[in-house]
Amino acid sequence: MTNAIDIFTQLGTKLSEFGHTERSKEVIASAIEHNSWFTYDDILRAVEAIRTTMLDRDRLHSWITHYPTVTHSERVAIIMAGNIPLVGFFDLLCVVCSGHRAYVKPSSKDRVLMEYVIEELRCIDSTIPIYQYNPDEHYDIAIATGGEQANEYFRQHFAGTRHLLRGTRHSIAVLDGKENEEELNGLVRDITAYSGLGCRSVSMLFIPEGYTLKLRKCEPANRKLRNTLVTRRALLTMQQRDYQDFGAFIAVASEEFPQSLAEVSIQRYGDISKVKEWIAKHRDTLQCIVTHTDICGAIPFGEAQYPTLSDYADGIDTMLFLSSQQ
Repeated sequence: MTNAIDIFTQLGTKLSEFGHTERSKEVIASAIEHNSWFTYDDILRAVEAIRTTMLDRDRLHSWITHYPTVTHSERVAIIMAGNIPLVGFFDLLCVVCSGHRAYVKPSSKDRVLMEYVIEELRCIDSTIPIYQYNPDEHYDIAIATGGEQANEYFRQHFAGTRHLLRGTRHSIAVLDGKENEEELNGLVRDITAYSGLGCRSVSMLFIPEGYTLKLRKCEPANRKLRNTLVTRRALLTMQQRDYQDFGAFIAVASEEFPQSLAEVSIQRYGDISKVKEWIAKHRDTLQCIVTHTDICGAIPFGEAQYPTLSDYADGIDTMLFLSSQQ
Protein backbone atom coordinates (compact mmCIF):
# COMPACT_ATOMS: atom_id res chain seq x y z
CA MET A 1 0.00 0.00 0.00
CA THR A 2 1.13 3.54 -0.73
CA ASN A 3 2.00 5.68 2.30
CA ALA A 4 -1.25 6.50 4.15
CA ILE A 5 -0.44 10.22 4.22
CA ASP A 6 -0.11 10.23 0.42
CA ILE A 7 -3.40 8.36 -0.01
CA PHE A 8 -5.44 10.65 2.21
CA THR A 9 -3.78 13.77 0.84
CA GLN A 10 -4.82 12.66 -2.65
CA LEU A 11 -8.34 12.04 -1.31
CA GLY A 12 -8.39 15.63 -0.07
CA THR A 13 -7.47 16.83 -3.55
CA LYS A 14 -10.26 14.75 -5.08
CA LEU A 15 -12.80 16.03 -2.57
CA SER A 16 -12.02 19.62 -3.54
CA GLU A 17 -14.18 18.93 -6.59
CA PHE A 18 -17.02 17.37 -4.61
CA GLY A 19 -20.33 19.02 -5.45
CA HIS A 20 -19.02 20.24 -8.81
CA THR A 21 -18.70 17.01 -10.78
CA GLU A 22 -21.71 15.15 -12.16
CA ARG A 23 -20.77 12.01 -10.23
CA SER A 24 -20.60 13.81 -6.88
CA LYS A 25 -23.89 15.61 -7.57
CA GLU A 26 -25.53 12.22 -8.17
CA VAL A 27 -24.05 10.95 -4.91
CA ILE A 28 -25.43 13.94 -2.99
CA ALA A 29 -28.89 13.43 -4.48
CA SER A 30 -28.80 9.72 -3.63
CA ALA A 31 -27.59 10.38 -0.08
CA ILE A 32 -30.50 12.79 0.52
CA GLU A 33 -32.94 10.30 -0.98
CA HIS A 34 -31.75 7.64 1.48
CA ASN A 35 -31.76 10.00 4.48
CA SER A 36 -34.15 12.94 4.40
CA TRP A 37 -32.40 14.55 7.39
CA PHE A 38 -29.41 15.22 5.12
CA THR A 39 -29.36 18.42 3.10
CA TYR A 40 -27.21 19.58 0.22
CA ASP A 41 -25.52 22.24 2.37
CA ASP A 42 -24.90 19.85 5.25
CA ILE A 43 -23.24 17.29 2.99
CA LEU A 44 -20.99 19.94 1.44
CA ARG A 45 -20.16 21.25 4.93
CA ALA A 46 -19.17 17.78 6.14
CA VAL A 47 -16.97 17.11 3.12
CA GLU A 48 -15.34 20.54 3.37
CA ALA A 49 -14.66 20.07 7.09
CA ILE A 50 -12.98 16.73 6.43
CA ARG A 51 -10.99 18.05 3.48
CA THR A 52 -9.68 21.18 5.20
CA THR A 53 -9.08 19.97 8.77
CA MET A 54 -8.14 16.30 8.29
CA LEU A 55 -6.65 15.79 4.84
CA ASP A 56 -3.87 18.38 4.71
CA ARG A 57 -0.49 16.70 4.20
CA ASP A 58 1.39 18.70 6.83
CA ARG A 59 -1.34 18.28 9.42
CA LEU A 60 -1.55 14.53 8.77
CA HIS A 61 2.22 14.14 9.08
CA SER A 62 2.41 16.15 12.31
CA TRP A 63 -0.51 14.19 13.78
CA ILE A 64 0.75 10.72 12.90
CA THR A 65 4.27 11.34 14.23
CA HIS A 66 2.86 11.71 17.76
CA TYR A 67 2.05 7.97 17.87
CA PRO A 68 4.22 4.84 17.90
CA THR A 69 4.40 2.67 14.79
CA VAL A 70 2.21 -0.43 14.98
CA THR A 71 4.34 -3.57 14.59
CA HIS A 72 1.45 -5.99 14.05
CA SER A 73 -1.53 -5.15 11.83
CA GLU A 74 -4.83 -6.18 13.40
CA ARG A 75 -8.40 -6.57 12.17
CA VAL A 76 -10.48 -3.61 13.34
CA ALA A 77 -14.26 -3.58 13.04
CA ILE A 78 -15.75 -0.10 12.64
CA ILE A 79 -19.49 0.14 13.31
CA MET A 80 -20.40 3.61 12.11
CA ALA A 81 -23.16 5.99 13.13
CA GLY A 82 -25.19 7.84 10.51
CA ASN A 83 -26.62 10.86 12.29
CA ILE A 84 -24.59 13.33 10.21
CA PRO A 85 -22.85 12.96 6.83
CA LEU A 86 -19.59 10.97 6.93
CA VAL A 87 -19.52 10.95 10.72
CA GLY A 88 -17.62 7.64 10.66
CA PHE A 89 -14.84 8.86 8.37
CA PHE A 90 -12.43 9.85 11.15
CA ASP A 91 -12.44 6.34 12.63
CA LEU A 92 -11.63 4.95 9.19
CA LEU A 93 -8.79 7.46 8.84
CA CYS A 94 -7.41 6.51 12.27
CA VAL A 95 -7.49 2.77 11.60
CA VAL A 96 -5.75 2.97 8.23
CA CYS A 97 -3.18 5.55 9.39
CA SER A 98 -2.36 3.48 12.47
CA GLY A 99 -1.41 0.53 10.25
CA HIS A 100 -4.39 -1.73 10.93
CA ARG A 101 -6.99 -3.27 8.60
CA ALA A 102 -10.43 -1.64 8.61
CA TYR A 103 -13.60 -3.72 8.37
CA VAL A 104 -16.34 -1.18 7.84
CA LYS A 105 -20.06 -1.31 8.55
CA PRO A 106 -21.53 2.01 7.38
CA SER A 107 -24.84 3.09 8.84
CA SER A 108 -27.75 2.57 6.46
CA LYS A 109 -28.41 6.30 6.93
CA ASP A 110 -25.00 7.26 5.59
CA ARG A 111 -24.07 4.32 3.36
CA VAL A 112 -24.13 6.27 0.08
CA LEU A 113 -21.54 8.86 1.13
CA MET A 114 -19.28 6.44 2.98
CA GLU A 115 -19.19 3.98 0.11
CA TYR A 116 -18.40 6.83 -2.27
CA VAL A 117 -15.38 7.88 -0.17
CA ILE A 118 -14.17 4.28 0.17
CA GLU A 119 -14.49 3.87 -3.60
CA GLU A 120 -12.38 7.00 -4.09
CA LEU A 121 -9.74 5.64 -1.71
CA ARG A 122 -9.59 2.35 -3.63
CA CYS A 123 -9.20 4.27 -6.89
CA ILE A 124 -6.16 5.98 -5.37
CA ASP A 125 -4.70 2.69 -4.11
CA SER A 126 -6.46 -0.62 -4.76
CA THR A 127 -4.47 -2.30 -1.97
CA ILE A 128 -5.72 -0.01 0.80
CA PRO A 129 -6.78 -2.29 3.71
CA ILE A 130 -10.49 -1.45 3.83
CA TYR A 131 -12.94 -4.34 3.78
CA GLN A 132 -16.60 -5.07 4.41
CA TYR A 133 -17.58 -5.93 7.97
CA ASN A 134 -19.08 -9.36 8.62
CA PRO A 135 -20.78 -9.84 12.03
CA ASP A 136 -19.95 -13.56 11.98
CA GLU A 137 -16.21 -13.04 11.71
CA HIS A 138 -13.69 -12.45 14.50
CA TYR A 139 -12.00 -9.07 14.99
CA ASP A 140 -9.09 -8.08 17.19
CA ILE A 141 -10.45 -4.59 17.91
CA ALA A 142 -13.88 -2.99 17.57
CA ILE A 143 -14.90 0.67 17.42
CA ALA A 144 -18.64 1.28 17.61
CA THR A 145 -20.81 4.35 17.96
CA GLY A 146 -24.45 4.40 19.01
CA GLY A 147 -27.01 5.16 21.69
CA GLU A 148 -27.30 3.37 25.01
CA GLN A 149 -29.39 0.51 23.61
CA ALA A 150 -26.99 -0.03 20.72
CA ASN A 151 -23.98 0.09 23.04
CA GLU A 152 -25.50 -2.58 25.26
CA TYR A 153 -25.66 -4.84 22.20
CA PHE A 154 -22.08 -3.94 21.26
CA ARG A 155 -20.86 -4.78 24.78
CA GLN A 156 -22.32 -8.25 24.46
CA HIS A 157 -21.33 -8.84 20.83
CA PHE A 158 -17.74 -7.66 21.36
CA ALA A 159 -17.39 -8.98 24.92
CA GLY A 160 -14.23 -10.89 24.04
CA THR A 161 -12.82 -8.16 21.82
CA ARG A 162 -10.84 -5.09 22.83
CA HIS A 163 -13.33 -2.37 22.07
CA LEU A 164 -13.99 1.35 22.10
CA LEU A 165 -17.68 2.24 22.46
CA ARG A 166 -19.01 5.75 22.15
CA GLY A 167 -22.29 7.01 23.60
CA THR A 168 -24.22 10.25 23.76
CA ARG A 169 -22.44 13.57 24.29
CA HIS A 170 -23.62 17.18 24.34
CA SER A 171 -22.15 20.56 23.40
CA ILE A 172 -22.66 23.91 25.10
CA ALA A 173 -21.91 27.57 24.50
CA VAL A 174 -21.06 30.17 27.13
CA LEU A 175 -21.88 33.82 26.34
CA ASP A 176 -20.74 36.86 28.32
CA GLY A 177 -22.82 39.44 26.44
CA LYS A 178 -19.82 40.90 24.58
CA GLU A 179 -20.07 38.70 21.49
CA ASN A 180 -19.92 40.51 18.16
CA GLU A 181 -22.23 39.85 15.23
CA GLU A 182 -19.79 37.45 13.57
CA GLU A 183 -19.53 35.34 16.72
CA LEU A 184 -23.31 35.24 17.19
CA ASN A 185 -23.79 34.18 13.57
CA GLY A 186 -21.18 31.49 14.18
CA LEU A 187 -23.17 30.32 17.19
CA VAL A 188 -26.29 29.98 15.04
CA ARG A 189 -24.32 27.70 12.72
CA ASP A 190 -23.04 25.71 15.70
CA ILE A 191 -26.67 25.14 16.74
CA THR A 192 -28.37 24.54 13.40
CA ALA A 193 -25.81 22.62 11.35
CA TYR A 194 -26.92 19.05 10.62
CA SER A 195 -30.34 19.91 12.11
CA GLY A 196 -28.76 19.66 15.57
CA LEU A 197 -28.23 15.89 15.19
CA GLY A 198 -24.50 15.82 15.95
CA CYS A 199 -22.82 15.56 19.33
CA ARG A 200 -20.93 18.74 18.39
CA SER A 201 -24.21 20.62 17.84
CA VAL A 202 -24.69 23.18 20.60
CA SER A 203 -27.85 22.41 22.57
CA MET A 204 -27.37 24.43 25.79
CA LEU A 205 -26.49 28.10 26.23
CA PHE A 206 -25.22 29.80 29.38
CA ILE A 207 -26.06 33.51 29.28
CA PRO A 208 -25.63 36.32 31.86
CA GLU A 209 -28.49 37.41 34.09
CA GLY A 210 -30.43 40.25 32.43
CA TYR A 211 -28.98 39.50 28.99
CA THR A 212 -31.40 39.44 26.06
CA LEU A 213 -30.52 36.71 23.61
CA LYS A 214 -30.59 38.11 20.08
CA LEU A 215 -29.70 35.65 17.35
CA ARG A 216 -30.27 35.68 13.62
CA LYS A 217 -33.43 33.84 12.62
CA CYS A 218 -33.19 31.20 9.90
CA GLU A 219 -35.43 28.63 8.27
CA PRO A 220 -35.46 24.92 9.22
CA ALA A 221 -33.17 22.96 6.92
CA ASN A 222 -35.69 20.25 6.03
CA ARG A 223 -39.28 19.11 6.35
CA LYS A 224 -38.60 16.77 9.27
CA LEU A 225 -37.10 19.55 11.35
CA ARG A 226 -39.96 21.87 10.42
CA ASN A 227 -42.50 19.29 11.62
CA THR A 228 -40.59 18.81 14.86
CA LEU A 229 -40.68 22.55 15.49
CA VAL A 230 -44.43 22.71 14.92
CA THR A 231 -44.93 19.95 17.49
CA ARG A 232 -42.61 21.52 20.08
CA ARG A 233 -44.16 24.96 19.76
CA ALA A 234 -47.63 23.50 20.24
CA LEU A 235 -46.57 21.46 23.27
CA LEU A 236 -44.78 24.36 24.98
CA THR A 237 -47.79 26.61 24.35
CA MET A 238 -50.11 24.01 25.91
CA GLN A 239 -47.77 23.78 28.91
CA GLN A 240 -47.75 27.59 29.14
CA ARG A 241 -43.96 27.64 29.01
CA ASP A 242 -42.16 30.66 27.60
CA TYR A 243 -39.76 30.23 24.71
CA GLN A 244 -37.87 32.28 22.15
CA ASP A 245 -38.41 31.35 18.53
CA PHE A 246 -35.42 31.66 16.19
CA GLY A 247 -37.02 29.98 13.20
CA ALA A 248 -34.86 26.87 12.91
CA PHE A 249 -34.80 26.29 16.68
CA ILE A 250 -36.46 27.46 19.89
CA ALA A 251 -34.77 28.43 23.15
CA VAL A 252 -36.30 27.32 26.47
CA ALA A 253 -35.17 27.97 30.05
CA SER A 254 -34.03 24.63 31.47
CA GLU A 255 -31.23 23.13 33.54
CA GLU A 256 -31.37 19.90 31.53
CA PHE A 257 -30.27 19.17 27.99
CA PRO A 258 -33.27 19.17 25.62
CA GLN A 259 -34.92 15.87 24.78
CA SER A 260 -36.04 17.14 21.39
CA LEU A 261 -34.30 18.38 18.27
CA ALA A 262 -34.81 22.01 17.31
CA GLU A 263 -34.66 23.02 20.98
CA VAL A 264 -31.87 24.69 22.96
CA SER A 265 -31.78 24.92 26.75
CA ILE A 266 -30.97 28.27 28.36
CA GLN A 267 -29.29 28.65 31.74
CA ARG A 268 -28.63 32.08 33.21
CA TYR A 269 -25.68 32.85 35.47
CA GLY A 270 -24.53 35.68 37.67
CA ASP A 271 -20.94 34.54 38.21
CA ILE A 272 -18.87 32.84 35.49
CA SER A 273 -17.16 30.76 38.19
CA LYS A 274 -20.46 28.93 38.70
CA VAL A 275 -20.49 28.01 35.02
CA LYS A 276 -16.94 26.67 35.30
CA GLU A 277 -18.01 24.58 38.30
CA TRP A 278 -20.93 23.19 36.27
CA ILE A 279 -18.59 22.34 33.39
CA ALA A 280 -16.14 20.56 35.72
CA LYS A 281 -19.00 18.50 37.13
CA HIS A 282 -20.38 17.56 33.69
CA ARG A 283 -17.10 17.35 31.74
CA ASP A 284 -17.56 13.63 30.99
CA THR A 285 -20.83 14.33 29.15
CA LEU A 286 -19.53 17.25 27.05
CA GLN A 287 -18.10 17.14 23.55
CA CYS A 288 -17.62 20.86 22.78
CA ILE A 289 -17.55 24.08 24.77
CA VAL A 290 -18.00 27.10 22.53
CA THR A 291 -17.06 30.51 23.93
CA HIS A 292 -14.58 33.38 23.81
CA THR A 293 -14.30 33.44 27.60
CA ASP A 294 -11.39 31.89 29.50
CA ILE A 295 -12.55 28.29 29.78
CA CYS A 296 -10.11 25.40 29.39
CA GLY A 297 -10.57 23.40 26.21
CA ALA A 298 -13.03 25.85 24.64
CA ILE A 299 -13.26 26.54 20.91
CA PRO A 300 -14.32 29.74 19.13
CA PHE A 301 -17.86 30.43 17.96
CA GLY A 302 -18.61 28.94 14.55
CA GLU A 303 -16.02 26.15 14.76
CA ALA A 304 -17.99 23.44 16.56
CA GLN A 305 -18.63 21.54 13.33
CA TYR A 306 -15.01 21.61 12.18
CA PRO A 307 -13.16 19.12 14.39
CA THR A 308 -9.40 18.86 13.95
CA LEU A 309 -7.37 15.66 13.91
CA SER A 310 -6.85 15.89 17.67
CA ASP A 311 -10.53 16.48 18.53
CA TYR A 312 -11.35 12.92 19.50
CA ALA A 313 -14.95 11.86 20.14
CA ASP A 314 -15.78 11.40 23.83
CA GLY A 315 -12.33 12.75 24.66
CA ILE A 316 -10.74 9.34 24.00
CA ASP A 317 -7.59 9.37 21.88
CA THR A 318 -8.51 6.89 19.13
CA MET A 319 -4.98 6.70 17.73
CA LEU A 320 -3.50 5.99 21.16
CA PHE A 321 -6.12 3.28 21.67
CA LEU A 322 -5.24 1.70 18.32
CA SER A 323 -1.47 1.92 18.85
CA SER A 324 -1.66 0.29 22.28
CA GLN A 325 -1.61 -3.40 21.32
CA GLN A 326 -2.52 -5.20 24.51
